[in-house]
Amino acid sequence: MKILLYIFIFCPVLVLAQIHEKAQDTLQDYYIIMEGDSIPRASIDLDEVLIINKIDFKDKKERIQYLILRRKTLKVYPYAKLAADRLEALNERLEQLGKKREQKKYTKQVQKFLEEEFSAELKKLTRTEGQILVKLIHRQTGITTFDLIKDLRSGWRAFWFNNTAKLFDISLKEEFNPMESKEDYFIEDILQRNFQNGLLERQPSALDFDFFEAASKWQKRLEED
Repeated sequence: MKILLYIFIFCPVLVLAQIHEKAQDTLQDYYIIMEGDSIPRASIDLDEVLIINKIDFKDKKERIQYLILRRKTLKVYPYAKLAADRLEALNERLEQLGKKREQKKYTKQVQKFLEEEFSAELKKLTRTEGQILVKLIHRQTGITTFDLIKDLRSGWRAFWFNNTAKLFDISLKEEFNPMESKEDYFIEDILQRNFQNGLLERQPSALDFDFFEAASKWQKRLEED
């Protein structure tokens, strides 16, 4: 899985700031304290909750396939999220480094650090886990693994890595499309359920698709079969 390391080796750790609100409850209203002033509100903001219907599997075999896919998706999703976070951090950092020499020096330093940190873990991935990771990187960033390598390294290296990946039946050009791929729909369903139960840290997809539209489509196909 060394070819997938290039998605992680060019980005620093992203530090996110958090904004906290001070709140006070009364028997009648909900208040937010802002610089000494109490502002009454008729409602309380809550995190968005998706009501996800139970999946109707066509048979026992498909249910087992879903459970296997769930285990693999939960394993590789953190790497895909990390890739998206570090790609964003990379773009921000490179904007601050004006000279190409400084950019090159910086990326080499990050490369050495991340290779030592993640190399052993990525090499443990199976072929199917590697392919799921490629799909999830596209979901998180909106860019295929092939194009990420092409942009960060060179077109020749991307071509070479893609051909090497094919030896293990992995395509770095693979896209994530839950509207057309039932496996991708299952992956998205797995993600949404585990975002809700807190097992995975939520990260919106960079792609434009409607999860419920995909669910409706695949349910209708099941009823038609």
